[in-house]
Amino acid sequence: MPYHVVLVEPEIPWNTGNIARTCVGTGSILHLVGRCGFSLEDKDLKRAGLDYWPKLALRRHPSWSDFLKTVPPQSVLLLLSTKGKHPYWEASIPDGSYLIFGSETRGLPAELLGRWGKNVYRIPITEDIRSLNLSTAAGIVLYEAIRQKNCPI
Repeated sequence: MPYHVVLVEPEIPWNTGNIARTCVGTGSILHLVGRCGFSLEDKDLKRAGLDYWPKLALRRHPSWSDFLKTVPPQSVLLLLSTKGKHPYWEASIPDGSYLIFGSETRGLPAELLGRWGKNVYRIPITEDIRSLNLSTAAGIVLYEAIRQKNCPI
């Protein structure tokens, strides 16, 4: 089963384009939830994703509640946030998991972090920065999921 990378209200087109390219390279599905800070026809978005767009499994959801309607009941949702109490490598990430990331400037909404508190993880960083680039963070956690499967893609 493929992994799902979920971006909640992404704002920067080249981050989403890079993540789209990573999703194609890993056989993952990309979900865009809520209002994006760019058009899906944006030239920077398309440029970052190169010529892989036709191969991308992309799902668009107008809202979080619309997204949740598409998630099977037994699915694992892992939320990534600087507010997470545990590092991402402590998470068990089974096939078909949903890796959920917030926008570049706001992160995930507080209500989501509260509702799924036990499933909120972080990527450890020094106090010198607030967060990692969104596409870097998505790649780190997605490849940890693949590593846990202990098999090549």
